[in-house]
Amino acid sequence: MTALLPPDELEARLRAIGAERYHNLHPFHRLLHGGKLNKGQVQAWALNRYYYQASIPAKDATLLARLPTTALRREWRRRLEDHDGDGSKPGGVERWLRLTSGLGLEDDYVTSLQGLLPATRFAVDAYVHFVRERTVLEAVASSLTEMFSPAIISERVSGMLRAYDFVDEGTLAYFTPRLTQAPQDVAFALDYVTREARTRDEQELVLNALRFKCDLLWAQLDALHHAYVSPGLPPPGAFVPGIP
Repeated sequence: MTALLPPDELEARLRAIGAERYHNLHPFHRLLHGGKLNKGQVQAWALNRYYYQASIPAKDATLLARLPTTALRREWRRRLEDHDGDGSKPGGVERWLRLTSGLGLEDDYVTSLQGLLPATRFAVDAYVHFVRERTVLEAVASSLTEMFSPAIISERVSGMLRAYDFVDEGTLAYFTPRLTQAPQDVAFALDYVTREARTRDEQELVLNALRFKCDLLWAQLDALHHAYVSPGLPPPGAFVPGIP
């Protein structure tokens, strides 16, 4: 494992990880996109996903502080604005609250995190910790799940609009900007990791960082499926549909 992979081979291996592990393959997402969930189950997904969305700018801020050049910090600062907004237009976190509100959940309840599944909290906190504590190379590489997000967004929006009468295009407004933001993020991150992973061991760190990120996204859906689909056992304190 000493021969350095050429950039196109490293990219191919990264994409193969997504083809095997990305959470669009999870049974819960198949149910969500296929219109097989009831409103309470969709609420549970949106409520728990909020914690992930709200933690992304916190995660990015920890990395921003560690980046060594103005150019890198400027690029990563754009990501913060994408999620937090810039004061003149809403960011991703605010748009996600439009989704939860459209599904009938009160903003105060969503942002309080009172109904969060423990596994959601553990998985998201692990991601923030990973980006804060691991190398900059690994932290950037962990963002590369965005390589696979445009496909899942298109599938999600079309499937949900077709299947659920309790959502509309306004409810799902979070997703439209991500169709252009995510490819821009990927172009930068992919260029960075293929350039900065200068040894075969560093390339393996890049691959493992993406595996880790895919695994934690998968784990969040495992928890949702267990709590709200089968066997349908939300843990104490977690959101119960109809009893916010």
